[in-house]
Amino acid sequence: MSNTRSWDTEKLPEGEAKVAAVRDMFDAIAPKYDRLNRIISFRLDVRWRKRAVRDLALPAGSTVLDLASGTGDLCIDLNKAGMSPVSMDLSFGMLSADRSGSPRAQTDILRLPVPDASVDGVMCGFALRNLLDLPTFFNELGRVVKPGGRIALLDVSIPKNRVVRWGNGIYFGKIVPKIGAALSDGPAYAYLPKSVAYLPEPATMISALHDAGFADAEHAQLSGGLTQLMVGTRA
Repeated sequence: MSNTRSWDTEKLPEGEAKVAAVRDMFDAIAPKYDRLNRIISFRLDVRWRKRAVRDLALPAGSTVLDLASGTGDLCIDLNKAGMSPVSMDLSFGMLSADRSGSPRAQTDILRLPVPDASVDGVMCGFALRNLLDLPTFFNELGRVVKPGGRIALLDVSIPKNRVVRWGNGIYFGKIVPKIGAALSDGPAYAYLPKSVAYLPEPATMISALHDAGFADAEHAQLSGGLTQLMVGTRA
C-alpha cells in the first residue's frame, strides 16, 4: 500500500502514478470493501445502485458491461433485473472478491477488449474519479454501446446545499478516514473525500458525453447531492 501514502497529503497523484496507486489501493481493500461501503454509506449505496439499474432502463436479456465492477454489487442487481452483466476491473483483488457469478475480465476500461457496437449497455459505479482520462472513457463507451443502448454512471458528488455540504465535508473528511483506519486501510479511505477533486463539473461531463454520442445524456444528484448519476442513450 505504499503508493496510497501520498493521499495523507493534500496533493493527489496524477498520470500513471494515479493508475498504479488506485489499482494497489483496491487490491488491498477488496476483502473488506463491501462491509465498509455499507457502514460508511449507512446502506445508501444499495439504494443508489438500484436507482442506477432502474434508470439504465434496458430490457431483460440485455448484455451490460459493469466497468470498474469491484466486487460485483452492480452485477448482482443487473442479474436480478434479468440482464446479462460482464464484470470488468483493473484490480485483480477486486475481481477475486467478485461474488456475482458473472463473467469477469481484468482490463483497463479505457481500452475495452470488446468490438464496436457490441453491448446493450454500460454501468460504472463510483469509479469515474479514479480514471486517468474521462473524455477517453466516454468515447470508449460511445464505441462499444449499440445505437439505442444505454449507460448509467454513478459517482460521489458535492452537495449544492451549504448545510448538507458542510455536514458531508465533516463526515467524509474527518470521520470516514477514521472508520477506514479502524476497519481497513486509513490512507485508502483518506483518499475518498479528496478524490472528488478529480471530477469535472457536471456540465463538463455531460458535454463530453454528448460529444461521445450520447445526445440525451443528463445528470441528477441523489440523496441531497451526496451522489450523482448520469444516464444517456447511444444515438
